[in-house]
Amino acid sequence: MGLKYIRVGVLLWILGVLGVVLNRKNLIIMLMSIELMLLAVSLLFLKISLSLDNIIGQIFTMKILTVAAAESAIGLAIFVAYYRIRGTIAVSSLNLLKG
Repeated sequence: MGLKYIRVGVLLWILGVLGVVLNRKNLIIMLMSIELMLLAVSLLFLKISLSLDNIIGQIFTMKILTVAAAESAIGLAIFVAYYRIRGTIAVSSLNLLKG
């Protein structure tokens, strides 16, 4: 039963990495892929924590989810502000931010 959760976690991690690597054009999809990777790590921490009967993994998972929520909120706010200024959020146009 526990091996299923580990397989799902690894599959989610691989999908997140592929989303970041293969999609270099859309920043929102890259942000969602990073969130998917954080979710996969959280799932693996929970499974290992429950199998070892240790609460440290569960506490660490709550911290990961808190950081992921803050990251997505701040990232989306930056994307919206940048879209209002430039009219696009393509990765190729981000070179204009260098100065």
